[in-house]
Amino acid sequence: MTVHFIGAGPGAADLITVRGQRVVAAAPVCLYAGALVPVELLELCPPGARRVDTANLTLDEIVAELLAAHAAGHDVARLHSGDPSVFSAVAEQMRRLDAAGVPYEVVPGVPAFAAAAAALKTELTVPGVGQTVVLTRTSARATPMPPGEDLASLGRSRSTMVLHLAVQRIDEVVAELVPNYGATCPVAVVAYASRADEVVLRGTLADIAGQVRAAGIRRTAVIIVGRVLDPVGHCDSHLYSAERERPQ
Repeated sequence: MTVHFIGAGPGAADLITVRGQRVVAAAPVCLYAGALVPVELLELCPPGARRVDTANLTLDEIVAELLAAHAAGHDVARLHSGDPSVFSAVAEQMRRLDAAGVPYEVVPGVPAFAAAAAALKTELTVPGVGQTVVLTRTSARATPMPPGEDLASLGRSRSTMVLHLAVQRIDEVVAELVPNYGATCPVAVVAYASRADEVVLRGTLADIAGQVRAAGIRRTAVIIVGRVLDPVGHCDSHLYSAERERPQ
């Protein structure tokens, strides 16, 4: 048997990959993050499948479910929101499966920041404006950030910054970013990206905190900061330039 760590996407049920759908439809056991994974995806499970909501389980309890399925010879579809490579907490599960000799694979998914950029109709890497994207978070109610990964340090490059799990600290985020980015720097907050109740806020570091409070956004949101959000003054990419040499 194999444990399949599957990126379930940012919220819309149809943003799971075809591969992910096929795995869920074939697995007799499905573990899912109930607060984040679309309930529609559970309809893909085969009849009689064991469905386990992991939202209130500890790591040990989750691993016990995986090991029990392995002992029974059952494949497991382990659904995580977004993409497993970013802020998914799959690493500790993998370490324990390695120690137990249980095979697993990873099926990538659409990350929340990509869905947020799509909602904004924005490219995060704009020539001459920003070619680097920093994906990060803040340390409130979570493990501490490593040395040198605080927002003040990361912001010195003025790269496009994407913050997950940070909207509840919007005032502190603004205070830490303004010295490097400036109060007029464009900012967007996208909550529930790709879902029917998606909320998109646009502003600057000077006014975004007030907008977030007025909208009552407290979770499931991505903050994007950077000049790439400014719709004017951008140059074209060299990729499609008439001056670029192309092979004959």
